[in-house]
Amino acid sequence: MNHVGESYDQLLLVGARRLKGYDRRLFQAEICLKLCDGNPRRAERRFGWGRDNVALGIHEFQSGIRCLENFAAKGRRRAEDRNPQLAQDIRDIVGPRSYTDPELKSSRRYSNLSAEEVCEELLARGYQKQDVPSVRSMRDILNRMNFRLKRIQKGKPLRKTKDTEPVFANLQAVRAEARADPHTLEISMDTKAKVKMGDYVQPGGKMPNG
Repeated sequence: MNHVGESYDQLLLVGARRLKGYDRRLFQAEICLKLCDGNPRRAERRFGWGRDNVALGIHEFQSGIRCLENFAAKGRRRAEDRNPQLAQDIRDIVGPRSYTDPELKSSRRYSNLSAEEVCEELLARGYQKQDVPSVRSMRDILNRMNFRLKRIQKGKPLRKTKDTEPVFANLQAVRAEARADPHTLEISMDTKAKVKMGDYVQPGGKMPNG
């Protein structure tokens, strides 16, 4: 007979697991009222259900009033919500090293700082290691703060403009005209060449005469 009772209990446990929220609480409340004399503690010992949920279910069952679940308040709070000063310090670090979208297509701000570099800067500002989020968590925090990692590209050489050819053509024409004039002296200079002068010609010496 005891074996049959245990089988029934197992079926009730399976049935409760297949329900959620309000429906599960009502199911547990009815089982508690019928099999446990309406005692939530007894239902907890027999079925392993939380006595607070069973008590709430009994209240809902008897009053006909459903209690709404506050799922948003459950779970672990975000690091920047638990510590507003940490959030402000992160903004102080990343803000000056960020810039808005050049095309103004979004409100995101782009930064050349990595999540690891932000963590290192917090440590340099006196934060203890256990108070600084992990690199992965910091990456999530930066995303929630609307910062995006974007390395600044190196400068690229300017492309050849449409005026390049006329400029060189004019240069060649002036050079040809100068060469044809006997009263014009043409001098070629290399502006990139470096010429040592004065004391820099040789250690402690001067430019040789002649």
